[in-house]
Amino acid sequence: QVQLVESGGGSVQAGGSLRLSCTASGYTYSMDCMGWFRQAPGKERERVATIRSDGSTTYADSVKGRFTISKDNAENTLDLDMNSLKPEDTAMYYCAASRGGWPACSMDYWGKGTLVTISS
Repeated sequence: QVQLVESGGGSVQAGGSLRLSCTASGYTYSMDCMGWFRQAPGKERERVATIRSDGSTTYADSVKGRFTISKDNAENTLDLDMNSLKPEDTAMYYCAASRGGWPACSMDYWGKGTLVTISS
């Protein structure tokens, strides 16, 4: 089992920045892929960014150039640096982990989420 706990959400104005963090515990060595997803009210959950154990990354087109995903294997943490935030980035953000299947990475474990609210 793997447990994921997100932190760092909050409310900022458009153009601002936030850093989300996810702390993983349990059998983290078995996770080949981790990522951030988000779900806005009334919308489907979407993949924001993923990172593989070798450092490979993918990003949704809507966040490319603004968001950066990173992973600290020693600390078992996953971060998402979000810059130039827009009101449309408002959503619940979830950390997730997968045993493999890069780049699709069908996630096996999920955190409970952290809320990000961007005001215009």
